[in-house]
Amino acid sequence: MMALLQEGGNTEGFEILAEGLRYVGVGIAAGAAVIGPGAGMGYLIGQTIASIHRQPEAFDQTRTLMFLGIGLVEAFALYGIVFALLLAFVLG
Repeated sequence: MMALLQEGGNTEGFEILAEGLRYVGVGIAAGAAVIGPGAGMGYLIGQTIASIHRQPEAFDQTRTLMFLGIGLVEAFALYGIVFALLLAFVLG
């Protein structure tokens, strides 16, 4: 399709298509950036619940470490979204 637009001399249509495909790529990048941290956060919380079930007396320490881990995992998601926004508005 892009070759047909280039051959016909319709550069406006080609630019619109290229911009649309860039935004599709940004959406894919943002979605992929939050899938991994989402799965990691679910795994982290599940393991914390299992740990508290095994050792209820270590609840305070386990909870503190869980929130620290959630903060670090959330940072990865935010970095991915910022990268996708950079692709969309700064580098494009």
